[in-house]
Amino acid sequence: MMESPTLGGRLQGWPAFIRELDATLSVHSQYVLSGNLYDSFLAPPPPEGGPTRLLPLRDLLWEALRSSGFSCLVIYDPVDGLLVYPDTPDEIGKEAAAAAERLLGKIKPEEKPSLEALTGYLAAVARPAEKIRAAFVIDSASRIARSPTDLEPAERDFFRYCEKLSRTARPVVVPGARPKPLYNPVLWLVERPGDLPPWLTAGNDNIREITIPRPHLGDRQETARLLARAFGVRDVSADPAAIEACEAFAEQADGLTLQSMIEITRLARERGVKLADLPDAVRTYKLGVLDNPWSRGHLRKRVLEGESKVPERVVGQPQAVTKTLDILKRAVLGLSGAQATRSGSRPRGVLFFAGPTGVGKTELAKAITELIFGDESAYLRFDMSEFSSDHAGERLIGAPPGYVGHEAGGELTNAIREDPFRVILFDEIEKAHPRILDKFLQILEDGRLTDGRGNTVHFSEAILIFTSNLGMYVDAPGNPGGRLDGGFSPGARVQNIHPGMSYDEIEAKLKGAISDHFTTVLNRPELLNRFGDNIVVFNFISAEAANQIFELQLANICRRVAEEHRLTLTIDGEVRKTLREWCTSELDKGGRGIGMALESYFVNPLARALFDRELTGDEEIVVSGIARRGSIVELELQ
Repeated sequence: MMESPTLGGRLQGWPAFIRELDATLSVHSQYVLSGNLYDSFLAPPPPEGGPTRLLPLRDLLWEALRSSGFSCLVIYDPVDGLLVYPDTPDEIGKEAAAAAERLLGKIKPEEKPSLEALTGYLAAVARPAEKIRAAFVIDSASRIARSPTDLEPAERDFFRYCEKLSRTARPVVVPGARPKPLYNPVLWLVERPGDLPPWLTAGNDNIREITIPRPHLGDRQETARLLARAFGVRDVSADPAAIEACEAFAEQADGLTLQSMIEITRLARERGVKLADLPDAVRTYKLGVLDNPWSRGHLRKRVLEGESKVPERVVGQPQAVTKTLDILKRAVLGLSGAQATRSGSRPRGVLFFAGPTGVGKTELAKAITELIFGDESAYLRFDMSEFSSDHAGERLIGAPPGYVGHEAGGELTNAIREDPFRVILFDEIEKAHPRILDKFLQILEDGRLTDGRGNTVHFSEAILIFTSNLGMYVDAPGNPGGRLDGGFSPGARVQNIHPGMSYDEIEAKLKGAISDHFTTVLNRPELLNRFGDNIVVFNFISAEAANQIFELQLANICRRVAEEHRLTLTIDGEVRKTLREWCTSELDKGGRGIGMALESYFVNPLARALFDRELTGDEEIVVSGIARRGSIVELELQ
């Protein structure tokens, strides 16, 4: 869009908000600046020549206003009090001090006037007795009032005076580059426009509100080229490798300020990082940690070993284990989302585990965690059935300002801030409220989330695992909600997959049901697209796998008895055979069903039998018989 010659056309190359302020000085006496106040900003080279500059806001305002004939800035904030800018010992600083003294009288160093006294200084600048151009900057204006809607008497009188002053200010004419009448503006610097009383700006055409945005990609690219000088690169355009590094730096710095890019460059120089390796410095800056588990040399070896160890732990799921390990290898190599133009900020890995209950979804998540971090308890689990209401999302990111618990932050955002290298398990994701699912869009796409306190946390080094039982049951065929003439009552649900189906058929049916749920039921096809081909389907437990699970769990029981009571437990072959038949008869309940059956048919009667006898330790007990009478199981011990 072409810029109007009457709005910001004079200061070409300066930030848009500076051009807007400069172009409207003839019609507005006060400005409310909010947003990205504490950043550095790109400014054109100085008149004597040189490269583009990176200036803080105070310097930027002075350089821009100076070109319009302004002699000084008078700055006030509740902490530092009153001062004149620039305060340099050169001729410019001396002229600024002299101009301020003519307007305000002698200012004591770091004078902290009361709000009542401050009105006199504001009036002296906004309605000057002499033809002097100056701007009055009220820094940290958000801290003046205890509450913008519940003012103390002194605060109310101060803001009433400022409102009146905005209407009675007088423009000033001085010779020079801009001889037309311009106001000596009052510049309010606030975190949010709502930090000032709403009646101060509502319907007041003399006060203009300007939001300072965060830097866009073009700003970050130019800043990266400027910062390349710190690495000895004087002419980036002549060095293809430097161009590529600067482009990568700018993309990795998405969401950061230009000041953050300056700090990252300083951090990289301190650590001896080269220009081409700046993304590593960006990661360190974002995450606040130096150690990166993903860069450890032994991790690839552990994943290779996992190809034999994980199937021993997650029994009967060869397809799911293979696909999961493939995605994990991709994460270790940093190739997740490599097909995208910009993928560095996305999570390391995303997995969507789907399938019957009790078949190893959570167990595989624990196995992955132990494989990477050496401790299966390092994973963070959220039971999404606890997030079924629309306001439950506050638990994840924290309550907004003004609400109870705001200071505590969110469970998810706090955990990632403490340790960004972890596996996060969102169990039974389909039970969460649809509004909560929207929060995952930003995580999956941008790898970051802003909590209720306004802090941004990054998920770029985490593995996210979603589990779901979607597709196990679907609406009865026919009319929505069931078919009256076909034996189904309204709202009836029928089983979609059954034990004995081929894996390919189960995979197709489950993926189809998942797709239908996200696109038709939730109307969130964009969330489904973020999961992509990372949906891992689990099969029913086969008879062979059930037998393996039974033996593993029975061995766990015997080991626990030995650890707790120093008893060697031996199970007769016929007893083992009978137990296996009882515990593996209902495969649709999966491995969890085998465990529950073992607890009922073996652990409970074993505990009863051991409780009735004197245990001396270091003895062998043989389970020689088992009998079931109704719901009661009896064991015969020798």
